[in-house]
Amino acid sequence: MGIMAAVVIVIVVFLIVLVVIGIYNRLVTLRNRYRNAFAQIDVQLKRRYDLIPNLVETAKGYLKHERETLEAVIQARNQAAAAGQRAAQQPGDPTAMRSLAGAEGQLSAAMGRLFVVVEAYPDLKANQNMLSLQEELTSTENKIAFARQAFNDAVTAYNTARETFPNVVFAGTFGFQPADLFEIEEPGQREAPKVSFQ
Repeated sequence: MGIMAAVVIVIVVFLIVLVVIGIYNRLVTLRNRYRNAFAQIDVQLKRRYDLIPNLVETAKGYLKHERETLEAVIQARNQAAAAGQRAAQQPGDPTAMRSLAGAEGQLSAAMGRLFVVVEAYPDLKANQNMLSLQEELTSTENKIAFARQAFNDAVTAYNTARETFPNVVFAGTFGFQPADLFEIEEPGQREAPKVSFQ
């Protein structure tokens, strides 16, 4: 009877170890998915950050009296780029994600003000460089929206797996912290900046 009990205990312990290994591996896989999804957002954000100085340079010649607006766009772009770098180091980190969402909201607002000003300059609206940048920016904004949706889906899957039983018992012990979604808080910031020059 003693040998049989020892065999049963060994089998039960072995099964528990297999379950824990499975939980750990699943959480690692899901965490890597949302980190990869954020890397896709990061690529598109960097592309947008690279387009903005070109847009400002193109507009500068026409908007000599709008220096404050142009400087606000560049400042907001730089803050968003810095917040994006911090978020890229820790995708899903609540503080980094809130900082990025706030900086992106400020950038969208500054870009919106720039486009309102641009509307008042017919020559600038017809400029080929400006039209090309408009098209690239619109395309990039769409890619950012899709990448953000994929990231949020991956974070939701990770958080769900992390919070379900029996995973929740081991998640904290293994260092799997909750991840934050990349959301824009203010309703006015939920829309991409309007970039129509027609």
